[in-house]
Amino acid sequence: MIDLSLLWIVIIGIGVLIYVILDGFDLGIGILFPFVKDTHERDVLMNTVAPVWDGNETWMVLGGAGLFAAFPLVYSTVLSALYMPIILMVIALIFRGVAFEFRFKANRTKHLWDKAFIGGSVFASFLQGVILGAYIQGIKTVNGIFAGGGMDWLTPFSVFTGIGVVVLYATLGCGWLIFKTDAEIQDKMYSMMPKLIIAVFIIFGLVSLYTPLAHPEIAARWFSMPQLMYFSPVPILVLVFTALALRACKQRRELSPFIYTLALVFLAYTGFIISLWPYVIPPSVTIWQAAAPANSQLFALIGALLLIPIILTYTIFSYWIFKDKVRVGDEGYH
Repeated sequence: MIDLSLLWIVIIGIGVLIYVILDGFDLGIGILFPFVKDTHERDVLMNTVAPVWDGNETWMVLGGAGLFAAFPLVYSTVLSALYMPIILMVIALIFRGVAFEFRFKANRTKHLWDKAFIGGSVFASFLQGVILGAYIQGIKTVNGIFAGGGMDWLTPFSVFTGIGVVVLYATLGCGWLIFKTDAEIQDKMYSMMPKLIIAVFIIFGLVSLYTPLAHPEIAARWFSMPQLMYFSPVPILVLVFTALALRACKQRRELSPFIYTLALVFLAYTGFIISLWPYVIPPSVTIWQAAAPANSQLFALIGALLLIPIILTYTIFSYWIFKDKVRVGDEGYH
């Protein structure tokens, strides 16, 4: 008998990871915008993601729809607890999306759309980190219903994780631009990338120290079997990939810094899963307790198995078609 709840968690987890990777470097480009002053160079930055950026957010929709279909209790409880940062994040993404479309058509007001693009990117990234931090801290529930306050999500830890996600996305964006550009823009990114990688490493370390100290239940999971066996390689691999990313930047390799940063994202994600498993509403509701009826999960699964290959094919095809470098003067997104 297939465990439908476990299968759905895998689908949602992979969808969220793909979103973090794809929309992460996309948002990171907006975060890096203030460090590139020339208008034509900013056009290049936007043109590296213009053909694919809206498709990246499909994976966020998939994750939300999966939660609604397979774990309605999670959908209702988590959204009730994090309603404010989620709404603010959506507003920031709207500003960013509108700026994407309008700045290429504007003349005198282009600088305003640049600011909207920067602000939308930074705040959307920050709020995603705040949501992550609030989720790790746990959500107060009574009989599976949110019983906390409207501002429980806003804590020093969630603010710190918000800043951490901004830095992480900027690092992803920097790695992407090294791969997709050349000449002066690429040189700027090569100079910034090592600083960002070191900042990400420090943030990972501080979060890893704070989380078990502030949450004894997470510490108990980290240092008990079999979680300890799964978790113990993660810090070592973080050190290895950080060193590899720094060396790749020094050697001016084009794709490797981005790939190694993706590896760091994956390691952080696995650490997040190990820390909370099997709770889907931490610290008390497991995936099986929050699951929809099996018939509902199966019905939704059929639709997901039809749609996910289409989304994957579209995504891969889009990135393949627009795989070449983007340069100043190229005809781009209009």
